[in-house]
Amino acid sequence: MRSEAEVNNAVEKYADMVRRICFYHLKNHADTEDVFQNVFLKYMLYENSFDSEEHEKAWFLRVSINACKDYLKSFFRRKTVPLEEAGEMGEEFTDDNREVLEAVLNLPKRYKDAIYLHYYEGYTAAEIGKILGKKENTVYSLLSRGREMLRMKLGGEGIGE
Repeated sequence: MRSEAEVNNAVEKYADMVRRICFYHLKNHADTEDVFQNVFLKYMLYENSFDSEEHEKAWFLRVSINACKDYLKSFFRRKTVPLEEAGEMGEEFTDDNREVLEAVLNLPKRYKDAIYLHYYEGYTAAEIGKILGKKENTVYSLLSRGREMLRMKLGGEGIGE
């Protein structure tokens, strides 16, 4: 079990990233907070050490995504109807940013993950490929197709125009 200082340091470093990932997947503040707490509880109980800070960050990213997927598959989640929708996080976004975020959240899952990791978390295609278990060229294709879908939804210029 990790010390209180280690957990507090991790919360300081990774809280924003974990919250963004959870909200991105769950689209609800209450569910986000539940999964957020579970991720840091898992960190506190995780016995192994990390090779580097990047390894630790990747661990948080992977555990957060998996915790969200598990939560979405849970019996409770499948048998209830959410009260809030994705626009709930509005106070942190301008109208332009909110429109883009909503468009990203409405993409099919395979494109949404790649777009989010690239543009919101700053990962390269190679890093995204490792995180998602896909080939780098596949990630480039997902990014390209996802950007084209966003252009169409948001009324931007298409390729070649």
